[in-house]
Amino acid sequence: MLNKNIETFIACDSDYKNADTVIFGAPFDSTTSFRPGTRFGSSAIRSESYGIETYSPYQNRDLEDIAVMDSGDIELRIGDTEAVLAQIEERTKTILNDGKLPLMIGGEHLVTLGAFRAVAERYPDVHIIHFDAHADLREDYLGVKNSHACVLRRCWDIIGDDRIHQFGIRSGERAEFEFAKSHTDMHPFNLEDVPNIVKELAISKKPVYFTLDLDVLDPSIFPGTGTPEAGGVMFEELRRAVTCVCSGLNIVGCDVNELSPHYDHSGVSTAVACKIVREILLALN
Repeated sequence: MLNKNIETFIACDSDYKNADTVIFGAPFDSTTSFRPGTRFGSSAIRSESYGIETYSPYQNRDLEDIAVMDSGDIELRIGDTEAVLAQIEERTKTILNDGKLPLMIGGEHLVTLGAFRAVAERYPDVHIIHFDAHADLREDYLGVKNSHACVLRRCWDIIGDDRIHQFGIRSGERAEFEFAKSHTDMHPFNLEDVPNIVKELAISKKPVYFTLDLDVLDPSIFPGTGTPEAGGVMFEELRRAVTCVCSGLNIVGCDVNELSPHYDHSGVSTAVACKIVREILLALN
């Protein structure tokens, strides 16, 4: 049994027993290779969510009408990456075992590995939908295998070929793009092919884990991140795509990561992240 956090994402104050979806934060950025600060992302999204409405005119739905619980941030053992991943895995298992949907807010992208380990154990035939500016398919980064630059490669270690569907990718080593040609389903630069892949996966009714790295957005829209990459998607393209994924597929786990709020003093990046989280929650429920 998990308890509600004192401060929750707007309207996500259901009790655990009645909640269909459970939010938790993973404030970790210890493998960040460029600009740290994503450990503050989950608390910023939670706090600033009160600057948006519970109602989405895009979906004609309201957070007040669904049962979501925000269980707060995990108190992570910063300094021990494997211990952190184990803590995230354990929280995800608890939520899954109680028949609820976990939605994790990072944190750097490596936190996905902890949650995905739990999801893949419960759903061995799971697929991944991955939105990102970066391929994250390196075998290691400076000799470290558990790095934010390697997270999708570590997920591939678990599930193998043709079950990772990547969109928006516009940065990576040549070796990562070569690896993707043989081992993943990569759709670089934009999200145009998302509806086609959703249609294919919906027919099969396969379980799907959705991971959203917010730096898929163009830095003109979302400068508050550790590794901004020019040439990204616009907000409306991302909103439509996440709604398509979350409403059209059998989503069994989800995460949103890589907001580093203090790199955007205007607060716009955090406001964008809040709105995307709202749209995801409404599309999932």
